[in-house]
Amino acid sequence: MSLAPRAVLVHRTTEYEELLARHGTHGQAAFFLSTRGRSIDEVAGRHHRTQRALTEVAAAVPLQWRRSRVERADLDRFLFGPEDVVVVVGQDGLVANAAKYLSGQPVLGIDTDPGRNPGVLVRHRAQDAAALCRAAVAPGDRVESLTMVEAVADDTQRLLALNEVFCGPPGHQTARYRIGPDDAAGESQASSGVLVGTGTGATGWLRSLWGERGSALRLPGPSDPRLLWFVREAWPSPATGTSLVAGELGRGEGLALTVESDRIVVFGDGMEADALELTWGQTVRLGISATTLNLVV
Repeated sequence: MSLAPRAVLVHRTTEYEELLARHGTHGQAAFFLSTRGRSIDEVAGRHHRTQRALTEVAAAVPLQWRRSRVERADLDRFLFGPEDVVVVVGQDGLVANAAKYLSGQPVLGIDTDPGRNPGVLVRHRAQDAAALCRAAVAPGDRVESLTMVEAVADDTQRLLALNEVFCGPPGHQTARYRIGPDDAAGESQASSGVLVGTGTGATGWLRSLWGERGSALRLPGPSDPRLLWFVREAWPSPATGTSLVAGELGRGEGLALTVESDRIVVFGDGMEADALELTWGQTVRLGISATTLNLVV
């Protein structure tokens, strides 16, 4: 007998909760903010809107479904199942944070603060949750498959990301590595890192680099099977070059990076705490993942 779907509500600690954890009471937190010219009312208001949305979404889950809840900081320790329907309640970035731990489960994005969030990935309101749950498990075409990027190291470590993967030094030092297409010798470089991004990431960090360079490369759309990559601040020297600093990857194509320094970290979507660590001589391949984020629209 097949299991009933499980609704997994993904959320994150609010600023208000973080303030209470640090200062102990509402009054102490209010005083702290007032000394910096801010009012706690705004922060508390966002907290209460988030809590109302979580309550409304939880109540909308069909009664026969199983349910669970996971906070952003615990995503790397949470085991998602194939029958899960993932309900992200919060900001766009929270969808990206969850995406790297999924393997094709449908995702619902619920915006807790309309007008403050761009709504690229959290496109719905809490009152839409019941209809979205039904759509997530019904046959049809209400799912948009968003391209993801993956990094696979030569020791089989693997990392997924929805927006971008960053390879670089742990801090503000210089990374040394050899970079090039899968089938080429590549070029030795010294830089502050390499960013490989998707069409979804083209609304964020990737777009910033693209615009800064005045790049002639065409930005991909969220579902396009294309990635763009950029090297940040490549340094020319007798031993390092700057001829391979940007490019495009299609399906089946890869960018190989071999470490030529003590340590490089590889992380996705800003989750540096959950990174791959590579050292001398190790190689990581970056390319389009076979896994997509299935966003219910």
